[in-house]
Amino acid sequence: MHHADPDFDVTTGARFHPIEIILSMLIKFAVIIFLGPAAIAVIIFEILLNATAMFNHGNISIPLNIDEYLRLIVVTPDMHRVHHSVDIAETNSNFGFNLPWWDRLFGTYKAQPQSGHQNMTIGLVTITEKKLITKLPGMLLIPFTREEHIYPLNRDSNPPGRRNAGNEE
Repeated sequence: MHHADPDFDVTTGARFHPIEIILSMLIKFAVIIFLGPAAIAVIIFEILLNATAMFNHGNISIPLNIDEYLRLIVVTPDMHRVHHSVDIAETNSNFGFNLPWWDRLFGTYKAQPQSGHQNMTIGLVTITEKKLITKLPGMLLIPFTREEHIYPLNRDSNPPGRRNAGNEE
């Protein structure tokens, strides 16, 4: 549901499937039980987590010279927006939504989309039906669709047996 959103705005930061939310909560509960942090620490963590998710999914424009420095300490909307591109190579970059260092450390950082932010298409190329991306019943069915390559995360942008324009086999 999150990546199927054809727009990139603050609502994208809260658009998750209920099953994903439940699984995430179970993992968080396990970590809380294992580490035993104070309740206030858990509350502060959740507030910061959700605030940064809303910020970096925000449809805001930060001047490039400021964004360049800001993304050294926090994931900015322009930085994370690249991850929501329909281009597989761009989808498989800029995974972070809080701290930008992980993408730089693991080599998944991409400074800008190839065709620029204005010309970048957001969403999943295999989901074009409005009923799947704008109505709740359709959104809830997205994880259960059987379309091949519906979600390009961690997929090769040029898998074997697939021809791309300009590539000879």
